Amino acid sequence: MKGAIIIHINYREAVLQDEMELFNLAASLATSYKINMKDYSRIFKDLLCDKNADVVIAETESRIVGYVLVFHHSTFYANGLISWVEELFVLDDFRGMKIGQNLMERIEEKACKRESKLVALATRRASGFYKAIGYDESATYFKKNLST
Repeated sequence: MKGAIIIHINYREAVLQDEMELFNLAASLATSYKINMKDYSRIFKDLLCDKNADVVIAETESRIVGYVLVFHHSTFYANGLISWVEELFVLDDFRGMKIGQNLMERIEEKACKRESKLVALATRRASGFYKAIGYDESATYFKKNLST
C-alpha cells in the first residue's frame, strides 16, 4: 500500500510511570461512574502490586493507545482458577488494527500460564468483537449499585 503508515505497537505490563496516561484511557472507558484521580491513583498502585491482577498496555513510541485489566481468582464452578477481564479499551483512532485482539491474546497467554480454566468477561457494547475473536455468549450480566 503506497503511503500507508506502519505503526509499531509494543505490549507490556503497566508500570507506575503509566499512571497519568492510563487514567485518561480509563476515564474514556467509564460510562457508569466518573473516575476521580484520588481513587484511581490508589487503585492503580494496588493493582500493580496485586499478584492476582494483570494490567497490560499497548503503546506506540509516543503514547499508550490501549489497555486490558484482568483478575485471576478461584471458583467452585470451574474447579479452579478463572481469569476475568474487567476492562479492555483501545483509543478510537487505533481500533481495527487488532490491538484489542492482541491484548486479549496476551491475557489468554497469562491465563494459560496460571492454568486458568477459562477467560470470561461482561460487555454491553462489544459483543461482536468478542465473538470475532472466538468468545461465546454465555450469561446475562446483573448489577446492583451500592453507592449513591
